[in-house]
Order: sequence, then structure tokens, then C-alpha cells
Amino acid sequence: MGILCLGVLGAQKYSGPRPAKPDVVYLVHADNLVETEVTEAKEEKRKEDLAYIVEGASSSAKTPLAGPRFIFQADKIPADKLRLYRFDVKNGRREVFFSHKGKGSAQPRRLDISPLGGGLFRIEVSESLENGEYGLSPEESNTVFCFQVY
Repeated sequence: MGILCLGVLGAQKYSGPRPAKPDVVYLVHADNLVETEVTEAKEEKRKEDLAYIVEGASSSAKTPLAGPRFIFQADKIPADKLRLYRFDVKNGRREVFFSHKGKGSAQPRRLDISPLGGGLFRIEVSESLENGEYGLSPEESNTVFCFQVY
């Protein structure tokens, strides 16, 4: 079960770079923003379970940071609906598996989401991520913002 923290004390002062597009997650690399790979995951039924598949073995958006930070300008997608999942790479594609039994089912990683004012949010991963493929996806949506930790 994922835990989400929204800043309750009000918006923080932010003077860094701003996203070029709303509703797209950007990796923060010092004073630069790197747009995540935006794609749609395809649902694949497996008996009574579901897998969500993204084509390609790796994302074009990469970060060396085990604790990546993101900037997100919310418009149609509420920032508090974003969930972070790790992909398994199989047969040249990335997938996340969900089981109705719970065993072997993907679990979202913990995120800290802080409002910065004007619909802008800082998103930080609460734990170190091991090298691999990841995706942020709004609940009940097949849109995925993919990136790789290397």
C-alpha cells in the first residue's frame, strides 16, 4: 500500500525551472528538467489477473539518481493521483503485473508530493530506487510517465 504526503503548510517558494508542458512529469537534474517518456500502457489479461505493458526494453528518459525528484504542472491530472511502479523487463518490453490474489502483485512506491504554488508540484521518491525501469501513472489511467534509473 502506497503512502502519499501532501504539504499541508502551504506552498513552498520555488524559483527553479518550470515544465514546458502541463500534465507531464519532468525529472529534475540540477537546473535542468528532463521530460519523462510519455506513453500508454496496454492491458493484457492473464487468467484472472492483469499486466500493463509498455513497448521497448528501456525508457529514453534516464537518471543516475537513486532518489529522483520530479516537477509536475497539474492541469487535468491531479498530482495526488500519481503512483510510482517498477517495471519488469521481459521479452523486450516493460510490464507491471497486478494479481487479484495480491501475491506477486506490483505495489506502488512511496512518494512525497509538495505543492509549490500555481498548480506546480515537487514529487520526491521516499526511498532509494535500485537501477531499473519505472513509471509514474495516474490512478485509473493507462498513461505512464516512464524513466530509467541507471
